[in-house]
Amino acid sequence: MVKLIKNSGLIFFFLWMVAGYGHAALPVADGNGQNLPTLAPMLEKATPAVVNIATRGRVRIRENPLFNDPFFRRFFDLPQQPRERITQSLGSGVVVDADKGYILTNNHVIDKAEEIEVTLRDGRKLKAKLVGSDAATDVAVIQVKPERLTELPLSDSDKLRVGDFVIAIGNPFGLGQTVTSGIVSALGRAGLGIEGYEDFIQTDASINPGNSGGALVNLRGELVGINTAIFSQSGGNIGIGFAIPINMAHEVMAQLITHGRVERGVLGVQVQDLTPELAQAFAIPEQRGVVISAVIPGSAAEKAGLKTGDIIIAINGRTVDDSMDVRNTIGLIRVGSHVELKVLRDGKERVIRATISEEQHAELEGEKLHPYLEGAVLGDIGENSPLYERVKGVVVVDVAPGSRAWRAGLRKGDVITSANRRPVGSLKQLRKAVDRKGSLLLNVQRGNVALFLLLR
Repeated sequence: MVKLIKNSGLIFFFLWMVAGYGHAALPVADGNGQNLPTLAPMLEKATPAVVNIATRGRVRIRENPLFNDPFFRRFFDLPQQPRERITQSLGSGVVVDADKGYILTNNHVIDKAEEIEVTLRDGRKLKAKLVGSDAATDVAVIQVKPERLTELPLSDSDKLRVGDFVIAIGNPFGLGQTVTSGIVSALGRAGLGIEGYEDFIQTDASINPGNSGGALVNLRGELVGINTAIFSQSGGNIGIGFAIPINMAHEVMAQLITHGRVERGVLGVQVQDLTPELAQAFAIPEQRGVVISAVIPGSAAEKAGLKTGDIIIAINGRTVDDSMDVRNTIGLIRVGSHVELKVLRDGKERVIRATISEEQHAELEGEKLHPYLEGAVLGDIGENSPLYERVKGVVVVDVAPGSRAWRAGLRKGDVITSANRRPVGSLKQLRKAVDRKGSLLLNVQRGNVALFLLLR
């Protein structure tokens, strides 16, 4: 009994500290005259800025060619098949600019939507228009009439630490607005295959279907992230949720508002993480930064004077820890913008300034390589591709249904990693590996599955 009282006291003291840290006022008293810790005052200010988003759209149904054959339909007395179906989705959003009516949400919440309706905490329903969206970061901006809106102040997500308390606000399962609490479990989560650009905040605050696009806030009621996804084998929450850091989302939002899309540029380097062994080889006392393993000829990097073996330790004043930092930072810088890189060369620091250039996509019609590839469009994996530096190969950009390549089993998004048992990492290498007169054995990566296709 004594132990239980001690634990209760510790818990009460802990919660009191949390409430104090969050600047959440305490109620006057409970029935016994004791103060109770609560986050309610903070949430009363924050929750009106989180909205429910309902969308409605149409998607075309893929038809079986037999259903278009009048004889087949008449013989089997088949009714006319619908060519489209109505889609509906529910999600959440966050008002970030009350004066202009801008709301941040996820791209997958409003993807293919023809109608977007926003429901505010006070029950008002407003029609929204799409300002712009970016599938690579899963960020979208919509706009409503700026009438009596409440906005959330933005925090600096770069200052988040593992262990910080956070609250997720959203509309899970369409039940209505709910609040869940937890901590920041990890930072800089990447390589999950969820989005093209990943730098997620991981949290154990419950994020469920319908929470997507909602707010992750700190105990001051400041927006630190946009709730995006969960890791689950059952579809339910198991304490592993992911949010887009607000600093990244805000940079994307600025481009979407100004240009309607994100105009990504490239630096033109291939980089790898700096391991302890490489740090020793380069005579670097601290293991920080990334090593430039290749500089693309004619790229912005080459023009700026970057060299193979340079170690990038900072970009625009922000420390670089790994190759994902480089990709995320450069990927959010608009074409034509200037970037300042701090690099180590021969053990000495130097600052190099470059102008971000537009990515050049190398694509080729498959039949120009081999007649059995007729109908396929092949391309090199560019810096802005989520596959960049993860897979070496040639990507299948498109395949015409019914074409020779289609009948052989090639599909859009496949990555050809070898041809006739020769590894290929580019269109140039694929061209050398292909014999136009013989059959073609391709090793293909499709998602997490690898398979061989014999074209003959």
